[in-house]
Amino acid sequence: MRQVHADFSVSISELKKNPSALLAQASGSPIAVLNHNKPAAYLIPAETYEALMDMIEDYELSRLVEERLADKEQAVSVSLDDL
Repeated sequence: MRQVHADFSVSISELKKNPSALLAQASGSPIAVLNHNKPAAYLIPAETYEALMDMIEDYELSRLVEERLADKEQAVSVSLDDL
C-alpha cells in the first residue's frame, strides 16, 4: 500500500466537480488525488509549486558548486588585469 503524503484527499470524480472549492477548502495544503483509493497525483497551489521549483534550482546550483570546488586543483589561475 502506498502512503498518502497529504492531509486532504479526494477522488478524481470529486475533483472534477469543483476543483476551486477543494483548493479553497484545503487552505494551501496539498491535496492527494486518489484513483481506486491510491494516490494518482497531488494538487498544490501555484505558490507552493513555484517555491518548490526555486528550492530544486538552488539545490542543483549548490551541487554544481560542490562539484566545481572538488576540481579546484585543476583550475587555471587568471589575473583580473588579464581579463
